[in-house]
Amino acid sequence: MARTHAKVTIVGAGNVGHTAAQWILGHRLADVVLVDVVEGMPQGKALDLLEAAPIEGLDFRVTGSNGYDETTQSDVIVIVAGIARKPGMSREDLLATNAGIVRGVTEQVTKRSPAAHLIVVTNPLDVMVYLAHKVSGFPAERVMGQSGALDSTRFRTFIAQALSVSVQDVSAMVIGAHSDTHMVPLASLATVGGIPLRRLLPAEQIAAIVERTRRGGAEIVGLLKTGSAFFAPGAAIAQMVEAILLDRKRVLPLSARLTGQYGVRDLYVGVPAVLGTGGVERILDAPMDDAERKAFDAAVATIRENVALLKV
Repeated sequence: MARTHAKVTIVGAGNVGHTAAQWILGHRLADVVLVDVVEGMPQGKALDLLEAAPIEGLDFRVTGSNGYDETTQSDVIVIVAGIARKPGMSREDLLATNAGIVRGVTEQVTKRSPAAHLIVVTNPLDVMVYLAHKVSGFPAERVMGQSGALDSTRFRTFIAQALSVSVQDVSAMVIGAHSDTHMVPLASLATVGGIPLRRLLPAEQIAAIVERTRRGGAEIVGLLKTGSAFFAPGAAIAQMVEAILLDRKRVLPLSARLTGQYGVRDLYVGVPAVLGTGGVERILDAPMDDAERKAFDAAVATIRENVALLKV
């Protein structure tokens, strides 16, 4: 039977992975393959999603697998696989463990889908997407990380709440590193209905929103007690997949390889980019005030230090 739909593989079928699959299917974007090392888990989640299809009228294939053969000829591959930092685990330990996972996954999926786009979600994100780029040998425009696409939606949510307006009228982005301490919410560029945010809220309230945005993931972890966010990360993945598959030319903040932009070379950093069928088709120059530029430079320095720990 000939393929009639695009094909998206998600490696890592935990909460983020299966929620991304649900959003992708709900938006009628592609057939989905869920891959995980846990025996039976991706198969069970795939079957559960498939059984919801008659209710939603979704004529898409959903496949679960513990291997990679089912991923062959994927159009987009999302790498979520990895572990969260555990008590007593150093930053270097986390990086080394997840680097081994991302390296192995990248080797497996790219040889089966040499024309795919790679979206990396595994943390520490900007370092892992750099590794995936080096291991895959893919052109940089086809390898990217989900960073500001998630962080920005939190920023927009908090602004909308503060002003009691629709989130659709809030334009705001987060760049820099995908971490609590080194993401850079660009309050200087944020607007509501075209009106600068700084004309609508006092500086101290904006500062509180910026700080809450930086702690957005940690806030959810603290409330859940076990586990971390998955609804918003899954939706952010689907947004990126949609931009690629439908050639939407969306301007989204994501982790892209810089080749001189912002004074940075051969490093993956969160920046605004045009995302379409060609992948990262163009990187945009976001103006920053002095404090934001200082924070961005600090983020770049941290990413560079972590990349230096990789064995590539």
